[in-house]
Amino acid sequence: MSTKILLVEDDMDIVENLCEFLIGEGFTMRHASGQRDALAVLAQEAIQLVLLDVSLAEGNGFSACSAIKAEYNIPVIFLTASNDEFSTVTGFELGADDYIPKPFRPRELVSRIRNILRLTGSTGSIVRLGNVLVDTVRGTASKDGTDLYLSALEYRLLLLFLNNRGAVLTRTQMLENIWDIAGEFVNDNTLTVYIKRLRDKIEDDPQHPKIILTVRGLGYRVD
Repeated sequence: MSTKILLVEDDMDIVENLCEFLIGEGFTMRHASGQRDALAVLAQEAIQLVLLDVSLAEGNGFSACSAIKAEYNIPVIFLTASNDEFSTVTGFELGADDYIPKPFRPRELVSRIRNILRLTGSTGSIVRLGNVLVDTVRGTASKDGTDLYLSALEYRLLLLFLNNRGAVLTRTQMLENIWDIAGEFVNDNTLTVYIKRLRDKIEDDPQHPKIILTVRGLGYRVD
């Protein structure tokens, strides 16, 4: 699976050229024009590294870096025309992993991206569902910093929802995907039990779920 990078940049010429180049180097690219869009992408997808411009039409790179680092354990590289010492120091103080002034050589950027990924051991494995964080590489889930200790079937069920976010899953589809995982036979009644157990662990109020939603007559959906 290729490394997924989020480019936060509001200059569409730079976005098009840089995304085309990095895709050619084997990376998967996502784009956001400002801080709000960037946080929305990070909440939905497992991003492994953020390329962040300091000057943005909506917000600025420094505040975006601070917000990203507060929520996600992923590396951030600043790309900016501001090459003064103050901007560089500020970027690093906010947790940036590298700071590359424009104009830069594309192949140097690729080298520094791969170096940061190697140094940080970034996996882009953290996905957020409300106040629940799922590490898809370590196979763990936590809520408000506390491990949920999901069983194999509960975790597989949660992954199924994550991989089909926004889509309605029928009970038949769910049974087909989690059947016999961890050596347990899953029938319709068992599925109901596991959905209840999962809701008990991840929902603030399992009786009125906000994450795993019931779509009457159809199945379930995670937005």
